[in-house]
Amino acid sequence: MLSAFLPPHFAATKPVALIAGRGDYPLLTAAAIRRAGVPLRLVAMDDETSPDLIASFPAPERVTLNVGQVGKMLAALKNFGAGYALMAGQVKPKKLFHGLTPDLKAAQILFSLKRRNAETIFGAIAAEIEQLGVTLLDARAFLDDHLATAGSMTGGKFPIEQEYLDHGIHLAREVARLDIGQGCVVRKGTALAVEAFEGTDEMLRRAGQFKTDETLFVKTVKTQQDFRFDVPVFGLRTLQTMHEAKLGAAALEAGKVLVLDRPAVLRQAKAWDIALHGF
Repeated sequence: MLSAFLPPHFAATKPVALIAGRGDYPLLTAAAIRRAGVPLRLVAMDDETSPDLIASFPAPERVTLNVGQVGKMLAALKNFGAGYALMAGQVKPKKLFHGLTPDLKAAQILFSLKRRNAETIFGAIAAEIEQLGVTLLDARAFLDDHLATAGSMTGGKFPIEQEYLDHGIHLAREVARLDIGQGCVVRKGTALAVEAFEGTDEMLRRAGQFKTDETLFVKTVKTQQDFRFDVPVFGLRTLQTMHEAKLGAAALEAGKVLVLDRPAVLRQAKAWDIALHGF
């Protein structure tokens, strides 16, 4: 089986168009799709997508566009004859329409939305992609081996008592249910910080300003998470921020949080004595 996150009748002969933002996520995804032997095309974002990733594609199998050029992206999917598309890597929704000139299709999408946030903007783009007859894949597809798994991922006994772990999970899920964020930091039953618009790293830095022994970072997902364009990620950058903030443990929702370059993350976590646990 290529991936547990592919649709039941996935046709491995049809090209997958990788819509790539910034970071290592698109690089890992491209490598995994190539290993699977599935034809791959690239939709790269100017000043976002890794130049190394772009250079790994022959010119006829890639296109580079500005983030606001949704119409050009849809045209590229048609020209590629793509059966599937997969979004990977950070592209902040505000960058679609602020600081850049959106094309007509992007402007139409923005005008049609009553609420303008990550979920509505990317959801509207997903609907346009599906109207082409292109299936937008779960963004965890092909990266099964990089997901958080249940239990200790770094070995040994998890240093947080079950009572406090349960409290952290409950609080993180409530924060996610209210659509505030997808994480929190707790210590012995006390909430130190919750994730909001500022993002994970800033939340971790704020939590590091308090007493940090027996602190726990919890990362979860929304109740109605759309994994086609919104996969929570835990990677080396987040781990580095935890280390700098002197936070010693993290609990990640198994099968739902992507541990970017999992082998490297687990090695570094052990070196820094940061315990990682899946729930």
